[in-house]
Amino acid sequence: MNTIKSVNSTTESSLDTAIKNRFSLGKLSHLFVATGLAFSLAACSTYESDKQSNQAEKMAEAERIAVAAHRAEAQVRTQGKLQARHRLESQLFTMADLAETSPGYYPPQEPQNPTFTENYQQHEENQVFMTRDVPVSTFSIDVDTGSYSNARRMLNQGWLPPADAIRIEEFVNYFDYQYPVASESSHPFVIDTQVANSPWNEGRLLMRIGLKAHSVNEQQSSKSAELDQQAQSMDKNLVFLLDVSGSMNSANKLPLVKRALTMLSKQLTAKDSVAIVVYAGASGVVLEPTEANQSVKIEQALNRLSAGGSTNGGEGIELAYKLAKQAFKDNGVNRVILATDGDFNVGRVNHQQLIELVEQQKEQGIELTTLGFGQGNYNDHLMEQLADKGNGNYAYIDTLQEARKVLVEELNATLQSVARDVKIQVEFNPNTVAEYRLIGYENRKLNNEDFNNDKVDAGEIGDGHTVTAFYEVVLQDGAKFNDELRYQQRNQNSDANLGNELAHVKLRYKPLDDDNSILIDQVIEKQTITDFDAQSVDFKFATSVVGFAQLLRNSKYTGNLDLEKVIALANDNKGKDDYGYRAEFVSLVRMAKTLRSENAENVNNAEPTDIKG
Repeated sequence: MNTIKSVNSTTESSLDTAIKNRFSLGKLSHLFVATGLAFSLAACSTYESDKQSNQAEKMAEAERIAVAAHRAEAQVRTQGKLQARHRLESQLFTMADLAETSPGYYPPQEPQNPTFTENYQQHEENQVFMTRDVPVSTFSIDVDTGSYSNARRMLNQGWLPPADAIRIEEFVNYFDYQYPVASESSHPFVIDTQVANSPWNEGRLLMRIGLKAHSVNEQQSSKSAELDQQAQSMDKNLVFLLDVSGSMNSANKLPLVKRALTMLSKQLTAKDSVAIVVYAGASGVVLEPTEANQSVKIEQALNRLSAGGSTNGGEGIELAYKLAKQAFKDNGVNRVILATDGDFNVGRVNHQQLIELVEQQKEQGIELTTLGFGQGNYNDHLMEQLADKGNGNYAYIDTLQEARKVLVEELNATLQSVARDVKIQVEFNPNTVAEYRLIGYENRKLNNEDFNNDKVDAGEIGDGHTVTAFYEVVLQDGAKFNDELRYQQRNQNSDANLGNELAHVKLRYKPLDDDNSILIDQVIEKQTITDFDAQSVDFKFATSVVGFAQLLRNSKYTGNLDLEKVIALANDNKGKDDYGYRAEFVSLVRMAKTLRSENAENVNNAEPTDIKG
């Protein structure tokens, strides 16, 4: 018995020492071992009837150890949650940093095609018109780029975008082209036209109309320099209207919003002001109008934001416009910048009411730019509508690289308009042109009588923006889409000079300080037609972009064009590509070709993704 007691005594002493050492080292696993040993020791002491009181003490000590172990476990669990949260935030910003250096880095692919739950406007492709019946085509310009970057997001995540997500004009206008600048003109741009035979439809032509608004970074004449100086000196009153609802709680939404707008704010000066309004179930002011050179204060306000709740976008817009009026700058830029996935699900959910509010505020001098983020519940249709009605522009931000493009490299074009309500009207000469069709701009078409009506709204063009539009044209002796009519005669104009003209291009725009439009025009002559291979690198690259967008839309007008030909055409005509956007385009076409090949093997996906490879 004494031997057993001696052993127990020695064991107790060793156990106490071990427990103290393990607590001092903070090893949670050793605490549980100590707890088990304590219970075993207490159980062994029950065999000793003369140690009843000692048993009770050991049981109490074991319980205290167990409680201490439980508390230690809870503390570690809490710390683990905090560490996990810090790791997640670190991963989100690492993801953004990767996106900055690698345009092709995107969040992992969704298990189900996200486009099934996203909202896109359905629009029919422009048809072919016979010049004898419909000689005039009228449309508003468009400088939005959201369709291209949104389609890029889908392709990089392994999905072919739906046809309705493709707006051809936003694909071609995503890229910059070296069009002539109005250096010796009182107008903010000149009309540039080129005509060449079509690379995918033999016997037909492509006619390109291009505009480039004069940029503050280029050498200008004294008149243009004066206009540029005026543009540079315009103070900016910006209100960031940010969606912080639960739907924005993902890596490519709110964290990217905060980084993007931090980049924008650092481009501003003390003459500019920034305010921040957020909305979820309710809306609120995070930052009152503040001098934009207080970058630390602005960045701290952005970094405090977190996502949660439903989306009451209507209430937030009203509050944002209120702050914009409060800090209104005469003869300056007054603009609300809306960053959201467009998932407005409570509050003012009538989209028509939202659009009417935006139109009313536009008339009071406050414009609206929309920046789209995220996937799955994305509302592309609403984002484009709001920007169009708010005299702003619409961009989709899928990476930090895109944020830098829109909000740093092209900041003047994004925020500073140089002309309002820009409309283009083309009259084709029936003596030389048999048929034509406008490629893209389906939701920008205007009635012919709208061209001269200054009350009809149209698109704005920003400082440095380029605008490109393509027509497919068939000459009288070309490969017509339609048969000749038996009982109709060609109208032969007696003026021989008109027989050399293909079309008369007219453009109307309003200066920033005048509600009366100004007309400029240009005649396109038949002798300007060239072989496609003789055209400029810009012309041929833009043609590859137009061709790719048509293939994604499953156009019936692409003739013998396929994705392999688009790849070759674009790759041979990247030209000057400082930021790698054209090289990235080639990669996207290759990705589309791969996805098309994969989907062709799946009979269930063959019909909606049947684009030619």
